Amino acid sequence: MSVYRITLGTPEELVPTKFSPKSKIEVTPLSIEHAKELHFKQTARGLLVEFPLNPGNEVYGFGLQLKGFRQTNRKKTIRPNADPISNTGDSHAPVPFFVTTEGWGIFVDSARYVEFNCGYTKVSTASTAAHSELKSEFSEIYAKREASYPTVFTIDVPHVKGVDLYIFKGENMLDCICQYNLFSGGGCDVSLWGLGNLYRCHLEFNEKQVLEMAEKFRKMEIPCDILGLEPGWQSCSYSSSFVWDSERFPHYKETFEKLKNMGFKVNLWEQGFVHPSSPLYEKLLPYSGDYKVWDGLVPDFSTDGARELFVKHHEELQSLGVKGYKLDECDGSDYTGHWTFPLCSEFPSGMDGEQYHSLFGTLFLQTMMQVHGREKTLAEVRNLGALASSYPFVLYSDLYNHKDFIRGVSNAGFSGLLWSPEVRHAESKEDLVRRVQTVVFSVQSLINAFYLDDMPWIDKDCTEEIKALLELRMALVPYLYTAFYEYKTAGKPPVRALVCEHPEDKNTHELWDEYYFGDSIIVAPMTAKEESRKVYLPEGQWYGFFDGKKYEGGAAFEVTTADIPVFVKSGTVLPLATPVQYIEKDTQFEITLYCYGNTEGAVAKLIEDNGFEYAEDARVLRVNDHTLTVESYRYGIKEIKRIP
Repeated sequence: MSVYRITLGTPEELVPTKFSPKSKIEVTPLSIEHAKELHFKQTARGLLVEFPLNPGNEVYGFGLQLKGFRQTNRKKTIRPNADPISNTGDSHAPVPFFVTTEGWGIFVDSARYVEFNCGYTKVSTASTAAHSELKSEFSEIYAKREASYPTVFTIDVPHVKGVDLYIFKGENMLDCICQYNLFSGGGCDVSLWGLGNLYRCHLEFNEKQVLEMAEKFRKMEIPCDILGLEPGWQSCSYSSSFVWDSERFPHYKETFEKLKNMGFKVNLWEQGFVHPSSPLYEKLLPYSGDYKVWDGLVPDFSTDGARELFVKHHEELQSLGVKGYKLDECDGSDYTGHWTFPLCSEFPSGMDGEQYHSLFGTLFLQTMMQVHGREKTLAEVRNLGALASSYPFVLYSDLYNHKDFIRGVSNAGFSGLLWSPEVRHAESKEDLVRRVQTVVFSVQSLINAFYLDDMPWIDKDCTEEIKALLELRMALVPYLYTAFYEYKTAGKPPVRALVCEHPEDKNTHELWDEYYFGDSIIVAPMTAKEESRKVYLPEGQWYGFFDGKKYEGGAAFEVTTADIPVFVKSGTVLPLATPVQYIEKDTQFEITLYCYGNTEGAVAKLIEDNGFEYAEDARVLRVNDHTLTVESYRYGIKEIKRIP
């Protein structure tokens, strides 16, 4: 494993690494003289970096890319934007990092809107093309063409006189991604309960309606750990007052106590723009930018003053028992409503609007991490960027195309990000079931009913199907918690595209609609418009998760099922828990060990810690196909099942 830093020219001071956690991996300085294939020059635009890209070497990454997957021969501009409309690089979470199938990648340490050209042909590049074939159809004329000769990869960093490049070289593609995550501070340490089910209530619900919804979940025995309160909890929300609405929540303290007694953790919607009615407004004036959004201040969360004021203001909320926050609209938008602050904005830290757009979400959630202190969480944020793997915050979107959401699940793992394909409404029963199938096999099981008066499955007449899926999510919690432990300690993304594990297999290079869920499960979601789909499994033997049928990998096959296609690697000992309604500090999971194929020598890991607070006392318990008992306050072995 090797990480190198090359300094080109004189870098800016306000860059992502200035605000990132300490690296968990050693970085070796490297002189430009020792990187002979890399060239750079100052231009009128900024700094230009060039190097060759070998034919067949595929490029992935650049953050949460909902509109594209394999980025070879693409131009990507790393620009924060809500609701991107095409594969240009605009994203809720753009990241100036890419990784290749050859097992190397580059991170550009800049908060500027960096432009990457991922394999273009220069005049000086030799071409083997003998002639140009006449094209007549639009689809042929504008089709993406593969190069059989070396091309040039360019990185164009605007407005700067220098930049630090971090080059990651690994034994393979996944190793390179893990190094980037360790360089970012390691993967995030999430709360155990955060891996349960989250339900966000209607934005206008009052305390009576919230309690009625909570009681309904418990009466129907539908598993739910977290209730989210949307903007209506505040007296003003666009921009935010951070003060309780006295009409909707006159008895909010009693409401919190009742929710706590029912086993719910509360998550509150917030926004980083501060309304003039907020008690924070006057105090934040010296620590804010010079332009407003929705008539609210934009705090400079890189300053100690802004952070201290926010942390102090949230002390009462924390005393009530708030367990997480949804940090909304910190991405800005050029496509949906044009709410944003201009690039010419000036902030007390010295950042301009371009830099602050790139860092806004990260700095906002860092502030909220201070609010939580020693308490673990798993919360939501609308904008992230570079070096974000250590933050227990999941991205979401106001877009709602199911296929784009599935693509986001595969793509997020390239760049140290977490993504939830959240469920809101549905066009049909089939649409709702398919969407919930996808979300329970993602990092966060999120139902966002912020504009729905009731649970979305009630009027779609599929309550039992959804209940079974949310119970399945609870069964998967111990397995997923182990995957997050691997993320924290080794940098391995808990959910990742197949190409991460199998870069040598060209069948995986365009395969965005399947992904690894942990180390042993492959998920191939389906949408409501699909009665069947093709599935490709890598070499080896696999078993259907729902039917136990054996499959030979290495070839594609057709699947027709009402279930979501899920496959378990042969030789796996898979720990599944008896579902519980919610997770408490003293919850003990009853584990059934499912043994697929020949499991001689195979082990499953279970992570034992309190799951609610940060601590260094985690135990790694190893169980196998003969484990009948385990000494643990968190787990007990119920039975062993062998498949086939």
